[in-house]
Amino acid sequence: MLLLVVSGFLLTSCSTIPKGAVAVNPFDSKKYLGRWFEIARMDFTFEKNLNSTTANYSMNEDGSIKVVNRGFDYIRGIKKEAVGKAKFAGKPGEARLKVSFFGPFYAPYNVIALDNDYKYALIAGKNLKYLWILSRETSIPDEIKKNYLEIAGKIGFDTSKLIWVEQNEDHE
Repeated sequence: MLLLVVSGFLLTSCSTIPKGAVAVNPFDSKKYLGRWFEIARMDFTFEKNLNSTTANYSMNEDGSIKVVNRGFDYIRGIKKEAVGKAKFAGKPGEARLKVSFFGPFYAPYNVIALDNDYKYALIAGKNLKYLWILSRETSIPDEIKKNYLEIAGKIGFDTSKLIWVEQNEDHE
């Protein structure tokens, strides 16, 4: 999400989700495909200094999901891109995936909140260090934002540490 250059936490076993978090079920992966804008994230090495971050998901022939993460490094003044793949890690119909940008190493990608129209998503990694808020648009309604922050807070995320991403069309 940026699926998100989730590669920052390399694991061999990725069937993890933070205690108290529950993956969305039922989950329609086909409705989830397409472009998402990163609204907020817990910052980490692979996304440091990035704005205008997006994730684009498409179906691979083998049933896995192609992940293309893009962002603009506002310090260095360059665009960055990472291409990976995601596979389902949970039960059928459950929004628990594992994402890889580095060969056989996968990291958890858990959709823990999602509106009925698949316009806004809250994503958790393996623990309380990895959280993203995504939207199909470059902003998110205040009521959705408030709801997602409340959900994350109840799980134990320190939402005061979220980086609110600047989206700039000139950097796409």
